[in-house]
Parts: sequence; structure tokens; C-alpha cells
Amino acid sequence: MRPSWSRLALLGLIGGAPTFVGTLIGQRFVSENLAIAFLALAAGPVLYVVIELLPVARRTGMKELTMWCILAGFGLGFLSDWILMAAGA
Repeated sequence: MRPSWSRLALLGLIGGAPTFVGTLIGQRFVSENLAIAFLALAAGPVLYVVIELLPVARRTGMKELTMWCILAGFGLGFLSDWILMAAGA
């Protein structure tokens, strides 16, 4: 069943609102301990998605495509980090 646009908007708000709030907090406070805590909290949902994705890839026979896309995602993450570091962030 296809989700409605309002449902997708609500899910986007649920997913995006913590990022917006985190940006506001990050502009006001600089703390290495908070940075580590928030990055660790963000890692949990990412790992959850990957763990949920692997059985689906196995069931649909798209293991190779899934692994290449996960690898590309890691590569894009490292690339964006490198660009930010090069820019002095």
C-alpha cells in the first residue's frame, strides 16, 4: 500500500525535526562530550536501518546491489567529511 503525501510529510518532520533542533543547540554550545554523545545517538538508528536492510536484500536477491550502495554511502560520508575539513570546518 502506498503511503499518502501527508503521511510522508509527517515522517519527514519526525525524521528532520531532531536534526533542526540539534543544529540550533550546536550553534549555541560547543562541547566535545555533547558531540560524542549526539554522534553515538545518531549511530544507533543508522545501524538499525542497515540491520533491517540486510534480510530484505537477502530475501529479494539483491545482496550485491545493497552492499555496493552501503559502500557508496560510506564513501559519500567520508567525502563530505573531507570537504568540510578542507573548508576549515
